Amino acid sequence: MTATSIFMVGAALVAGIFLGILIRKRMLESNIKSAQTQSELIISGAQKEAETVLKEAKIQAKDSLYQMKQEVERETKERRAELQSLEKRLVQKEDNLEKKLSVVDSRESELSKRENEIVQREHQAKDLELMYEDLVAKQKQHLERLAGITSEEARDMLIQQMEQEARHEAAKKIKRIEAETKEISDKKAKEIIALAIKRYSGDYVAEKTVSVVNLPSDDMKGRIIGREGRNIRAIEAATGIDLIIDDTPEAVILSGFNPIRREIAKLSLERLINDGRIHPARIEEVVEKVTQEMEVSLREAGEQATFDVGVHGIHPELIKLIGKLKYRSSYGQNVLQHSIEVAFLCGIMASELNLNAKQAKRAGLLHDIGKAVDHEVEGPHALIGADLAKKYNESNKVIHSIAAHHEDVPPESVLAVLVQTADTLSGARPGARREMLETYIKRLEDLEKIAKSFPGVGKTYAIQAGRELRIIVSSDDISDEESVLLCSDVARKIESELIYPGQIRVTVIRETRAVDYAR
Repeated sequence: MTATSIFMVGAALVAGIFLGILIRKRMLESNIKSAQTQSELIISGAQKEAETVLKEAKIQAKDSLYQMKQEVERETKERRAELQSLEKRLVQKEDNLEKKLSVVDSRESELSKRENEIVQREHQAKDLELMYEDLVAKQKQHLERLAGITSEEARDMLIQQMEQEARHEAAKKIKRIEAETKEISDKKAKEIIALAIKRYSGDYVAEKTVSVVNLPSDDMKGRIIGREGRNIRAIEAATGIDLIIDDTPEAVILSGFNPIRREIAKLSLERLINDGRIHPARIEEVVEKVTQEMEVSLREAGEQATFDVGVHGIHPELIKLIGKLKYRSSYGQNVLQHSIEVAFLCGIMASELNLNAKQAKRAGLLHDIGKAVDHEVEGPHALIGADLAKKYNESNKVIHSIAAHHEDVPPESVLAVLVQTADTLSGARPGARREMLETYIKRLEDLEKIAKSFPGVGKTYAIQAGRELRIIVSSDDISDEESVLLCSDVARKIESELIYPGQIRVTVIRETRAVDYAR
């Protein structure tokens, strides 16, 4: 290809490119113009719509302003009407107040007049009162001269006469009320107590405070004493119990205040005698083993007692203390058997009275729990037992009944009275307890001494083993009604000054004897 042809092709290409650029430029310009025209149309349409919305908003604002104006005018009219009515009411009230003030003024004037009249009458009354007092004083002096006694003496005589009449009437009423009450209450109480005694019957075994160990022969005494007394000293040191070896044939006496230790010593000595090996080392071994067995035995005895009574949920430490009562006696009566009997009696009487029988049994079983530790803790066993029951989370009623069963605190519930009654029944049954002759005689003397301390008492007799006190009074000094009061006073004084099992019947006898002679 020639140079001319190449040049022509290049020129044609350049011309084509230039033409394409021109054509594209014109197309862009036409597009820009069309876009401008469209945007102008959109802007003009938006301006027209904005003007339309503005006009509508102005119209709506004018309408709302008009409605608000109408509402304000209406409320203003209503307020004006209310104010006018209030003004009318105020005017009427002012008129009424003026009328009332006039009435009050008139009444005040009347009251002032009446007050003046009352003051004048008071002055007149004071004058009359002074005149009356002078007249009474003159009459009083005149009467005292005529009667020969002063007014104070006459008043004392009148008061004394009224007191005698009041005591006389009170004695009559007391006698009638006591007769009616006894007729009802004695019958019911006797039925309940008789039923309780009838439904429970326990055996009693008199226990001694000194234990005796039988020996196969008197030669065993020497072995028990040991060389230079080492065996007997070892037994006494290990058990805390004194061994008394005297001329009693084939027997050794164990003496000690603690019944559990005495029982341990007795069992240990019996085992040593049966075994035949008696020396200090063997003694300590046997005593230790018997002590462990005794702990188990005490717990089993307590569990058996709770099982027999039907009481559950008692703290293990209390059960152990109940078991200790097996080796505790009171006036020869086994305290554990006594506690079981009291529990049964309490349950029977509570059932008859529609009370909680299980709670009553629980209180009866635990009422003497303080005796298990009374040799270790100071104080009355009733209060010690109440502290133990409180310590091991017993109920307040049970705690109170334990504390009150010997009236260390006053009884405040029926349960406390039931425990007192059952305790008295168990201790007062024939053969249940032994009593020393000196104590028995002193109680009889104290009973007769209390009765003789009252005026008008002639003779006194304590009979039926101190369960009845008969008082013979002079018919000239004491009337029938006064004998009722004397009987009550003697009974109250016995309750406050003496301690005794069961109850004491007080009988006052007043008789009139007429004596004449045929000649």
